[in-house]
Amino acid sequence: MTIIAFRGELLSVGRDPATDPQAVRHERDGLLVVEDGIVVARGACADLAPRFGGLTTTKLPGLIVPGFVDAHVHYPQFDRIASHGAQLLEWLDRHIYPAEKAFADRAHADAVAGLFLDELLRNGTTSALVFATVHAHSVDALFEAALDRRMRIISGKVLMDLGPPGLADTPELARSESEALIARWQDRGRLGYAITPRFALTSSDAQLHVAGALLEAHPQVLMHTHLAENVDECAAVAARFTDSLDYLDAYDRFGLVGARSVFAHGIHLSSRSCTRLAQSGAGIAVCPSSNLFLGSGLFDFGQAAAHGVKLGLGSDVGAGTSLSMLHTAGLAYQAAQARRHALDPFRALYLATAGGAALLHIADRVGALEPGQEADFIVLDPAATPLLARRTRGASLAEQLFALQILGDDRAIAATYLMGELAWSRSADDARPVG
Repeated sequence: MTIIAFRGELLSVGRDPATDPQAVRHERDGLLVVEDGIVVARGACADLAPRFGGLTTTKLPGLIVPGFVDAHVHYPQFDRIASHGAQLLEWLDRHIYPAEKAFADRAHADAVAGLFLDELLRNGTTSALVFATVHAHSVDALFEAALDRRMRIISGKVLMDLGPPGLADTPELARSESEALIARWQDRGRLGYAITPRFALTSSDAQLHVAGALLEAHPQVLMHTHLAENVDECAAVAARFTDSLDYLDAYDRFGLVGARSVFAHGIHLSSRSCTRLAQSGAGIAVCPSSNLFLGSGLFDFGQAAAHGVKLGLGSDVGAGTSLSMLHTAGLAYQAAQARRHALDPFRALYLATAGGAALLHIADRVGALEPGQEADFIVLDPAATPLLARRTRGASLAEQLFALQILGDDRAIAATYLMGELAWSRSADDARPVG
């Protein structure tokens, strides 16, 4: 058994501060004790040091927070980030489907998967729910790379039998390949599986039935898809699923709306849909960067709060313009402001950590740095840029956190730790043994 300790300023928001005023946990001079990758103790250094005085302690300058949880991102779109000039459906045809066809080559998938995961770590993201492609080996490539890095990654083969040539499977292939991937990867290391119909328009009714049957047969996996992102998309869904009450109901009729369902976007939702999401326990991965980039609209945080809908944050690269969850949280604040809803910085941190973990059903393992959880954490540097340093000098904790949310990006990540081990560092001097 290996026991190590980290000393520094600790901050986590393990529950939604919008409903729980005691959700914020902060130790200005804290100690985090880790045994074999698991947090075994956390508290004020003055209180814990006598119990763990014989341990080698690593002092970490900066603000130590749980590793970020990206609740919706596309690794095959990594090379098409910043692709100009179209809204969702045209953007998919022009930029994304051609890029995803390249993943028929396993070597290409391996190369992108490794770079993508390394970039997540550089941006402080330690857990993510990730879209792959229709190719089963795109999932293998991602999971093998994640296993090597000991990251907590959830993904699945994309189901799209109505996709373009080169990206279309069949209901039968969707079932057989998904079953094989679940058997091969679910709960292996820190990995999890998600049944992944791309969105309602790219799957036949027969394939959506298969997705529902897979979810029923494997209650431990997630269901991951897109919902109500773009007005043209919503109109096309309404035209096809004429018997459905709304976009969400088109999924519900196939058994795809449940407690383990994660829907990306949810910008254009009816009150009925929000009520159904809350009642089912399903949730929304809010993706403000891609919503702005594609001109899709602004997520309504007030509507979600009124209905009690579970939320997390997603970078949604490649329509999203950055893998940084700090940048994503900053844009979430701006999107919420446009709808006259002020997103508190502590709630933004919750959505980027424990909230996302709850959405992905991994909150018992990551997201709050509580005893019993895996020791995935990052060190934020409030002085990472001259502007940040000036803005945070003498600031309160809330002001400091908000400045990081609005002005921060990958440069504010000093170090990323997985299971208590350094996985990425901006500088070799960021972590130094002191005792």
